[in-house]
Amino acid sequence: MDLSNLKPAEGSVRKNSKRIGRGEGSGKGGTATRGHKGAKSRSGYSKKIGFEGGQMPLQRRVPKFGFTNRNRKVYQGINLDTLQNLVDEGRIKDTVDMDVLVENGLAGRNELVKILGRGELKAKLKISVHKFTASAKEAIEAAGGEVVTL
Repeated sequence: MDLSNLKPAEGSVRKNSKRIGRGEGSGKGGTATRGHKGAKSRSGYSKKIGFEGGQMPLQRRVPKFGFTNRNRKVYQGINLDTLQNLVDEGRIKDTVDMDVLVENGLAGRNELVKILGRGELKAKLKISVHKFTASAKEAIEAAGGEVVTL
């Protein structure tokens, strides 16, 4: 190796980007590769979200519908099989209330809770939450448990 064949390391030098709009002699002067006229040729152009070239945009073509019910109550659903798993792991003894559910990460402190009927419950539990489905209520009482609605 000598001074006549020195080269930079592979990947260390970037190819210079083309210099646009720097005079006719460069071959990229005049319109500077932007074409003639129109919004895209102007400085400061940025396409707005949802803009369809002047055509009525989709979000304005489609009608509005529905409403949001201010009085809606959202319940955190907890299935029977989840409770049975906690019993099997020894994290629940005989009573299930909001404190136990929050402690085990099944519900937040201010959430409303509804017990759902998926799965099978073998343990005898006293469960006190905000709501129960009919199937969950039957399953709890069939296992010898007690249902308390808050």
